Amino acid sequence: MITKSKNLIALFAALFLLLLGIQAYFMYKTYQVKEREIYRDVHAGLTNYTDRLEDLGGIKSRTDDTIQKILIRYHDKKISKKDFLEYFKKNRKENEKHLSDYVDTSFKKEGYKIATKTEYISIIYIPDSTRLIDQPITLYETRNKVSNPKISNTGKWETTSRSTTNDDTPGRNDSFILKSNTGFEILNIKTIIFKELALLTICCAAILASVLLLYIFTVKNLARQQKQVEVLHTVVDNISHEFKTPIATLKIASKTLKKEWNPETLPLIDRQINRLENLMLQLHKDENSEETLSIQPEDWNFFVEDLAFTYPQTSFDLSNKVTEELPFDHHLMETLIKNLCENSVKYGASDVKINISNSLQTLKIEISDNGCGIEKKELAHIFEKFYRIQANNIHNTKGLGLGLYFVKKIVTKYGGNIEVSSLPKTETTFKISVPYEN
Repeated sequence: MITKSKNLIALFAALFLLLLGIQAYFMYKTYQVKEREIYRDVHAGLTNYTDRLEDLGGIKSRTDDTIQKILIRYHDKKISKKDFLEYFKKNRKENEKHLSDYVDTSFKKEGYKIATKTEYISIIYIPDSTRLIDQPITLYETRNKVSNPKISNTGKWETTSRSTTNDDTPGRNDSFILKSNTGFEILNIKTIIFKELALLTICCAAILASVLLLYIFTVKNLARQQKQVEVLHTVVDNISHEFKTPIATLKIASKTLKKEWNPETLPLIDRQINRLENLMLQLHKDENSEETLSIQPEDWNFFVEDLAFTYPQTSFDLSNKVTEELPFDHHLMETLIKNLCENSVKYGASDVKINISNSLQTLKIEISDNGCGIEKKELAHIFEKFYRIQANNIHNTKGLGLGLYFVKKIVTKYGGNIEVSSLPKTETTFKISVPYEN
């Protein structure tokens, strides 16, 4: 049952992790789709603008062919590279505010924080195929800087001019091929997407939490039911084990009465009937409103007398020094004494000594026998449920391995302790001390 439960827990854990993985993958894909959708919308809104970026106060809007002249002068080495780059830097600063305001205004409603940049990536002088730049030159850029552009537009055009001489004869033909790249990035894209997917995320988390809570609730119910079943099994095992002694005693008493009348037999029968009734009441504890019956000094004698009657082939030597009523359950103490003594008989003892005394509010019980003894390696296991020493179980009386288990439970219930010493093939001694209050 426990192994099956562990397998079910492992199976659920695997399925839950699988479901969690599927949910995470679904959320990741949804995030990617939403990101592409937003970038597609922004790209569509900026396309027309980026196509005419240079017409909004930029280089192409100038009618004095400034860019052409700058390129020619730089190609002819009439200006330095520093002056050439400074021209574009100045142009970028002049248009930064205009460009930033346009972009911020266009997407203010959506709340997008957009960064965009246009740069020349290549300038080639056609007549001799000279490259004028070896790295991109930024032409326009917003106040928000682009770090990882998601979408880029590449443009290419040719600009041409022809110079004339004083006699109006054709002069030099200056042509340039310019390649530009415009890229943009939505800096707060993650925040925007998470806000839009907040409801979906909460729903997914709620579903997973519900499944987990339902599982925990189911496992708790299963554990509670399993515990109830174990308690029931323990009660049934206890009763089935303890039924044997009173039934065997009653059988012997019945045979004795058939042979001859003995006035001591009737009290013995009464005690066994009472014991059977107590065992039955364990199955109906809710209906048992009677108080726990304390144990009287003479009860210890009756326990041993019943054993002597049931096992006439074994000598039971009792030393009872208890002279007062003790606050222990009569039935539990009877079970303790008889289980230990019957265990001695079971393993071949012909002589069993029982010493019972009380002092300093402590009940002391010592039971020793001359049976086959217990191996040292077995001593650590003899109180385990259903444990039996198969190699030494040579007596005709068989058992379920529950006698010493119940003895240990009774001693533990009263906060006592039990010690065992044994010499194989010689003797075994059980020493029990249980504290009590008057």
